[in-house]
Amino acid sequence: MAPTSASDASQLTADAVFLDDRLAPVAVTLRGVRRTVRVVKQNFGLAIGYNMLAVPLAIAGQGTPLVAAVAMSLSSLIVVANALRLNGSAK
Repeated sequence: MAPTSASDASQLTADAVFLDDRLAPVAVTLRGVRRTVRVVKQNFGLAIGYNMLAVPLAIAGQGTPLVAAVAMSLSSLIVVANALRLNGSAK
């Protein structure tokens, strides 16, 4: 990260450029990153939990393809909804 007052070379190589000379944007970015990592870990947990439940049932033939398709779609929707919680947290 680089402030707008930094040299052009610093700004070009930085991943983000913040508009103020104060370091407050760095703290905000770190909070956002930590929240994002937490949600990614939750999503991995949800996906692993779903697969631990669904795969043995599918192998045992305990569900129809329609039920499997609906369950997979529902799992994807839950993961996306969980990730969307980050949408308003960047402020």
